[in-house]
This record gives sequence, structure tokens and C-alpha cells, in this order.
Amino acid sequence: MSTQGYEDELRSERSYVAGLYARLDAERARVKGEYTTALGGNGGTPMERDVEVRARAREMRRLDVADDGLCFGRLDALSGEHSYIGRIGLFDEENAYEPVLLDWRAPASRAFYVATGASPENVRRRRQFHTRGRRVVEFTDEVLGRPGEGEHGDAALLAAVNAPRGEGMRDIVATIQAEQDRIIRLDHPGVLVIEGGPGTGKTVVALHRVAYLLYTQRERMERHGVLVVGPNPAFLDHIGRVLPSLGESDVVFMTAGDLVPGLRVTTEDGPEAARYKGSLKMLDVLNAAVADRQRLPAQPIPIQLKDVTVRIDAETAEWARDEARASGHPHNEARAAFTEIVTYVLTERAIARIGRGWLTRDDREEWESMRADLLKELADDAEFTAALDELWPVLTPETLLSQLYSSPERLRAAGADPVLQRADGDAWTVSDVPLLDELVDLLGRDKTADKPVDEAAERERRAEAEYAAGVLDVMKLDREEMDEDVLLSAENLLYAEDLADRFVEADTRTLVERATADRDWTYRHVVVDEAQELSEMDWRALMRRCPSRSFTVVGDLAQRRSAAGATSWDAMLEPYVPGRWTYRSLSVNYRTPAEIMAVAATLLAEFAPGAQPPESVRACGVRPWSRHIGGDELASAIEEFVRDEAGREGTSVVIGPPGVPGTIPASETKGLEFDAVLVVDPDRILADGPRGAAELYVALTRATQRLGVLHQGPLPEALSGLAEIGTEAVSRRPA
Repeated sequence: MSTQGYEDELRSERSYVAGLYARLDAERARVKGEYTTALGGNGGTPMERDVEVRARAREMRRLDVADDGLCFGRLDALSGEHSYIGRIGLFDEENAYEPVLLDWRAPASRAFYVATGASPENVRRRRQFHTRGRRVVEFTDEVLGRPGEGEHGDAALLAAVNAPRGEGMRDIVATIQAEQDRIIRLDHPGVLVIEGGPGTGKTVVALHRVAYLLYTQRERMERHGVLVVGPNPAFLDHIGRVLPSLGESDVVFMTAGDLVPGLRVTTEDGPEAARYKGSLKMLDVLNAAVADRQRLPAQPIPIQLKDVTVRIDAETAEWARDEARASGHPHNEARAAFTEIVTYVLTERAIARIGRGWLTRDDREEWESMRADLLKELADDAEFTAALDELWPVLTPETLLSQLYSSPERLRAAGADPVLQRADGDAWTVSDVPLLDELVDLLGRDKTADKPVDEAAERERRAEAEYAAGVLDVMKLDREEMDEDVLLSAENLLYAEDLADRFVEADTRTLVERATADRDWTYRHVVVDEAQELSEMDWRALMRRCPSRSFTVVGDLAQRRSAAGATSWDAMLEPYVPGRWTYRSLSVNYRTPAEIMAVAATLLAEFAPGAQPPESVRACGVRPWSRHIGGDELASAIEEFVRDEAGREGTSVVIGPPGVPGTIPASETKGLEFDAVLVVDPDRILADGPRGAAELYVALTRATQRLGVLHQGPLPEALSGLAEIGTEAVSRRPA
């Protein structure tokens, strides 16, 4: 294309994209008007208005996020037709079925990501826009249909991967590659495992897959939402803007330490405790710990009533315990059966003693009257309640687990390993969270605690019903004198109160707020990132939250650092979804330049010789370096790195062993990326055994441009590929 021809085309594309933005603004104004009208409450029932308000609010959010990068490309078919591809879909005003902008998730957009010279997908040309704000700055063209050409998007892709990193992960909607697109659009109803080495984009692919599923299955998924589980809060902050930028907001982000409402746990156990807590052996321990709290009295427990003293002996408690266990109810709910048997025995004994000589069972009316009095007396008796609490206490997960950990006797009774013992029983760790979650089901709720609340709520409902009935009576009397609009408003108000009483949908919290607060909430889809770190007990907790077993699982077995984590996907998933999980891998490294990946690959070959390192899509021209320093030079060397990077565009981080001032552990950078990385004391990181090698591998592969290593001890052999520089050369290292 000539220079003049390019300029003419550029003006034409700018005009078209400007028209799309005008259409977007008009659509936004229309939806905002409908939202305002719905809020005003004109027309329809209260429930219909509530549905309308929520729908218009979702639509406004979708349109708001489309402003940045609304249109990023065009496809020219062999037939001569043009299709513009963008963040959302827009349609012709006069013909609602004629798209002027295709949503990137629409089937017709697929060719934009997968067409190649060898397989052009009926596409003659692919055009990609570079925009700044609402203005098209330039475009690049690929003419397809010529066998032998590589996959599309090299210029746009390299521009994206070479760009300085910001504070959060960016979406890749404009530069999705063919191997990524095939995974994003994969039609699989069960568990999809996406494995890939550092920088292969597995996380962002999983997030775009969520956006695709919400687009294609919105009616099925949006009422229950999607759960995304990540390794740490920093990672969730890093990825948190991707789905909102794609117009999806009904997504809950959590770490494994957040799965029980009210807890935010980040502390980790040591390897042995983590391995034991994460294994399915803990199911037997927890069951035994619950059973241990269902006790028999060593000596009969006397209960002093008004006319007689009765005793709870071991035989009575054993009968009651057997019946309660046989009920199949969780511990707290089975207390009712235990109490019923004990109460029956005590009242029978009391009646027999009080009525000795004059009362027989034939006198049923007197017998039952006496039983009713005794039941009331027992219910109000503090000694009887204390005896029940001793023999069959109401337990919370936190109470049971805390008392188990802090008691060697209880640990022995539960058949648990002494590695679980700790002085501060409720100093929760991440490995405790799935155990607490398991205990929610084993213990169940305390129904007796709910009774006063239920009774108060019922009294309030009765009072509201009486008030409403009174208002209706007045309305009937004055109907002829009331203004018709006032009468209609009053009836709608009463109808709204009635609906609020009868329908859960009256809850005004957002889906994210409701799901986060409800331990029993179930999701339509779950994304699990860094999944190789999750234990068997973690997987049990996650499977409860998605009965349909629809998961996208993201990980890299070579990067596993948890002693309780996965050694194979089959071992973790087959027990839950036999034959319903499939595996896909990503092999291209879009983050780590070849110079840095070569060093990391040498380390990978040492600790995971069977793992294949991903192939970097680019070189950066900067060789990673190392520098030997004395112990008194560490602080100043770190400060020098930080000062040097502060003058550059992008992000940087200093990674080191736990406890080194000015550094953060590699585990806290999992899934993150930075323009520049400084690794401190790699030999000390490696000293943590196989877990340490995985930590160092993670640290080395966070950089997108520059990597430096400071070592006080000998440089590990695996890092011999680094360029060793002296103090005098630091200021002259490559920019």
C-alpha cells in the first residue's frame, strides 16, 4: 500500500471507529435513561422493577468498560465483506440483527485469532488497530492465503509483550493467539486443566475462558456466578481488573484461606504439618475428634428435681449416643435425638418413683401430665443442661479444631499425628481452612440457637401481617374517597412487603456480597489458579462449591512448592470427576525473554528433569547478570537496584529468602510479572530442598526485561549462565 493509500485508509478507519463510539455513547445514554426510569418505580410490580434495575445496571457496567479499546481489528473475507472486531458487540440502529461491531467471543470473530497463512479460515486480510484513547493511531495488515506464513499478530503481540508492565494484569483480547483461542472456546462441560510453564499466559487464558462462558451460557451461569481461587491476595489484586475490563462483574475472587466466611488466613504451616493436614487421612481424624466429644459419664450424674433426684448413668448415655449417631444427622443436630432419649429415661424413672404405690401406666392422662411437668422442669434445669453440654456439647468448627490442636490427649484419642499439636490452637493456617470447612458439614448447625431468632422473626411477621390487614380494612372503608393513584401506590407497597417476606430475591446485596458471606453458596464455574499447590482436602472444599463440577484448572506441576500439593492431575481429579476432565497445554512463553529463560531452564533441568521449559517468543537483547557482594554490601546493593529502576518506566521487585530486609519471598510473587527482578541469595533459597528449587525457578521467571542476582555465598551451578559483573560495572550494565 502506498503512503497516500495508507493515509486514506487510516482516515476511513478513524471515521468508522468514531462512529462506533458515537453509537456506544447513544446506547449508554439509552440504558442510563431506562435505569433511571426503573429506579423511579413507574409501572410494573415491585419485583418486575427490581429485575429491570438489576438488568440495566449490568448493561451500564458492560458499556462502561467497552470505552477502552472498543474496536481493535478488522477481518476482510475472500468475498469482500468487512467485519470489525471489538470488546463488545454493537448493532445497526435500523437493523437490530446487523452487527457493526462483533464481540470478540462471537463465533464469527474466531478467525481473527486462529487464521494463518496455511489455514486462512476464508479470510483475505486481517487488520489490527493501535489506538490511543478513542483515536486509531495506526494499523497493520496481514494478507493471508499464502501457505508457509506463520501465525498472525506478531507485530501486535510483540508490542504487547514488550510494553512496560503496570500495576495489574491486562486483558489480551486484542492479541489472543491461536493455541490460546482453542482453549478459551473449548466446549467441555467438566474440568479443563490448562498446564503451562512460566509466562505462557495460562492465567489470562483461563480468565478469558470465563468471559467466553459467561457470554455463551449467561442465563445458566449469571445467577450463581463464578469463583476464581488464586494463591495469595497480591495475585488476586494483580488479575482483578481483567474480567471487569471484559464486562464481567459477577465473579468472586478468593484465596484458599478465604473459603470459610469470616476468615482471612494467609499463614502457612511447615512442610510436615501441611502434608498431613492436606491428606485425606484428616477425614478419619476429624470424625474421631467429633466422636470423642460424644462422651459417657465415668460416674452417674445426679439431676436434682423438685420432687426427686434422677441420674444420667453410662448405660442411658450409651443408648442415647447410639440412637443419636444412628440418626445420620450431623453432631449438633443429632443432639436433639441424644437429649430425647436421655429425657425419656429420666422422666420415666422420675414418674415411677414419684407415683410409686398409686400411679400405674393405665392412668395415661395422669402419667402424661406428670411427664409434661417434668419435661418443663428439665428444660429449665441448669444441672441438666450442664450435663448435656458435658456429654454431647454443641460445637463450632473453630472450637473443636482449636481444642484438638492444643490437647495431646485429644490428639491421641483422635488417632492424629503429634505434628498437629500447637500451643495456640486457633492460630489458623491456610491448611486449617479446608478442615474447618469439613467440620461445618460434620457438626451441622445448632438448631436450638436458631429457635429464639426464629420465634422473634415469626412474631415480627405476625405483627406486620396484622398491620397490613388493618391498612387494607381502612382502604376498603375509604376506597370510594381515595385518589386512584394513591390507592394503587398503597396496594403496590403492600404487595412489595408481601414479596419481600416470601422471596429471597428481595436481598439487595450484589451477587459477590451474597456469595462471599454464604458458606453454602454454589457456583456455576470455578477457576483454580496455581492449582498444583492445592491439597486433597482443598479439593474437597472446592468441589462442594460447584456441584456441576465445571472447573478451569490452571497450573504447572514443575512449580509446585507445597508439600501437600499435586504430583499428578489424574490423582487429584479422577476421584471427583472420573472421565470428565481433559488436559490442554501451553508451550509458548510470552513473558520471559529467551536470555532469562535459558538460565531458568538450566535450573528446571536439575530439579524437574522430565519437564519441558516453554519456548520464549522473543529475545530482549539484555543478558541477565550476577554480582558477588559482601554481607555489609547487601542493603546498599538493593537500594542501588531500586534507585536505578525508579528512573525507568515499568515495575520491579526484589525477591529473596524469608527474613531478608528489603525482599519478598518468591511464593508471594507467583503469577505476577515485573519489568525488572533482582534475586537475592539464591543459594539460601535453594537450601530449602525441592521446595526451594521451585521457589528459585519462580523468582527467575518473573522478569519481562531485566534480571539481576546478588549472591553472598557461592553462585549455584545452575545459574552459571549469568554474566558475572563487579561493583565497578554495575552502573554500566545494559539498560
